Amino acid sequence: MFNLENIKKVRIENSKTQSDVAKILGVTRSSYAMWESNYNIFPIKRLIDFCNIFDVTIDYVFNFSDIKQNKKIIKEIDLIKVGERLKNFRKDNNLTQKEMASFLNIDQPTWSIYEAGKSLIGTPFLYMICSKYNISADYLLGRTNEPKNINIKKESC
Repeated sequence: MFNLENIKKVRIENSKTQSDVAKILGVTRSSYAMWESNYNIFPIKRLIDFCNIFDVTIDYVFNFSDIKQNKKIIKEIDLIKVGERLKNFRKDNNLTQKEMASFLNIDQPTWSIYEAGKSLIGTPFLYMICSKYNISADYLLGRTNEPKNINIKKESC
């Protein structure tokens, strides 16, 4: 599992309770509490919403970077753009769809769906890719056009 300790930091820095954030995200407090405590996986759509609301980068939330904000963040997610970036990333690293799927422990058709822009990649899969290949989660999700590669903080991996 990955570390989302910065989510709690962001919530506290903004003087919000778990109930406050849950209400903003339109979920129950218990669901949010389980995400914040890493008991359950924070769904990527909700994570993006959280980052948009509190104006923080996903790379910061993933504890990959100390850079909390990016003035050029694109808040609307374009599934086709995400798919293209995932495909380009895979090709840039000379990986087949089968190899990518194997690395993520998913089937190849699921990876193909991500690349086709038909579904948003899952949070743990995005985290695994970014942490292994030092690529920005915000970049892969089309939230920024730079930087593409980041020097991920080693303690987060």
